[in-house]
Amino acid sequence: MADSMTNTIAACLRAFLAEGRPAAIVTVSDAKGSTPREAGAQMLVTAEEIRGSIGGGQLELRMIKQAREFLQSGSRPVIVDTALGPELGQCCGGHVGVTIARADARMLAEVEAREGAAANARPMILLFGAGHVGRALARVLGPLPFRVRWIDERAEEFRHIAVDDNVEIVVTQKSDAEVRRAPAHAAYVVLTHSHSLDGAIVAAVLERGDFAYCGLIGSLTKRRIFERAFRETGISDAVIARLVCPIGDRGVEDKRPEVIAALVAAELIEVFAGKSSR
Repeated sequence: MADSMTNTIAACLRAFLAEGRPAAIVTVSDAKGSTPREAGAQMLVTAEEIRGSIGGGQLELRMIKQAREFLQSGSRPVIVDTALGPELGQCCGGHVGVTIARADARMLAEVEAREGAAANARPMILLFGAGHVGRALARVLGPLPFRVRWIDERAEEFRHIAVDDNVEIVVTQKSDAEVRRAPAHAAYVVLTHSHSLDGAIVAAVLERGDFAYCGLIGSLTKRRIFERAFRETGISDAVIARLVCPIGDRGVEDKRPEVIAALVAAELIEVFAGKSSR
C-alpha cells in the first residue's frame, strides 16, 4: 500500500477533492514502544481506494474499516487508541494513537506543508553516471526518501527515461561545479563512463571532506590505483580511507546492474540512518 514519491498523499488528496470524492486522512498521532510506523505516518482512505500506509497488518485493516465507517456517518475527527498486543494480537506490542478526519482544503494545505518540509529535509545524493548501473540506481532511489541529482555529460543517455519527482536530471560537463554546489553531508555515488572523470569527481569530493558517503564503482585494484593518485595530490590517508570502493560490497557475487543498485541503496540507507561507520 505504500506510495512512490510521485504518488504522494497530497497529490492524491488534491485529485480526490477536485473530483468531489469524500476521503478520510488516517494519521498516526502517537506511537509508543514497538510500532509498525512512526508518529506522523498517514494514509488516505476513500470508499474504494487507499493511498499511503500506517504500517499494514491488523492495525491498518481496522483503521481502514473505521475510516470508511467514519466517511458514512462522521464529521468530527475521531481518535482511536490501540494497544497492539492485547487488542490486535500484533507481536510488536506497542501503543498507537490514530486520528481519523475528513479531508478538506484546509487539511490538503497542512499535508502539502508537511510533505514539503519533509522533502526539503531529505538527504542529498549526487549520482554521477547514466550508464547501466546509474540507470538502475536512479530507479531504485526514486521511491526512497532522498533528493537525487543524477548527473552526466551525455544528454542522449537520458532520452526516454522516466524518473520519480525526487530525481533531478542534470546534463553538464562541469561535474566539479556540481560537487562544489552540493550541500554539506551529501552522498556521492560515482560510476561514470571514464576512469579519469571518476578520479576527478572523487578527488573533488575528498578535498571537500564534508561528505556523508563517497562511493566509487570498481574493483580493489582500481581503488589502489586511485588511492596512490589521491595521496600524490595531498589528500590525507584518513580522508581516503572513507572512500567506499567497491560499492555495495556485501559478499554477493552478482554484478548485474539491478543487484549492484539494490546493494548500494542499502548502503546509503544505512549511512543516513546512522548505522554505518563509513
